[in-house]
Amino acid sequence: MQETMQELTPQQVAEHVRDGMLRNDRVTRGLGMEVVEVSPGHATVTMLVRADMLNGHATCHGGFISALADSAFAFACNSYDELTVASGFSIDFLAPGRNDDLLTARCHEVSKAGRTGVYDTEIINQRGERIAVFRGRSYTMKGMPAVAQS
Repeated sequence: MQETMQELTPQQVAEHVRDGMLRNDRVTRGLGMEVVEVSPGHATVTMLVRADMLNGHATCHGGFISALADSAFAFACNSYDELTVASGFSIDFLAPGRNDDLLTARCHEVSKAGRTGVYDTEIINQRGERIAVFRGRSYTMKGMPAVAQS
């Protein structure tokens, strides 16, 4: 007999949500992202910059860096198993991502009150150089699970 969500620890809930979201998340999988860590209110996601992600200046297109940060944000804010969507975000690019860079987005919860949340994400490369900072704002649909119960 499987455990119900109420019997799981917060960490187990976050891992359950990660697994369920990944099954349906074609963007995260299609861009080769890997969710390397998840816990309540936190997520770390990596992405290798490929040649087909480079813009006309031979640097990683900002849309791909934004997608990486947005994926980390999604896993962090849904980690409580309440359906949560982005209500907005901003991103500041600080340095270019280059071909074959391994980018890491680390997202953490800044505030979660009622239906709204604020999450900050830092994107670094494999040398620890800061590439971008991202702030996401979330809206939670109370009473709706983030993933279907299995």
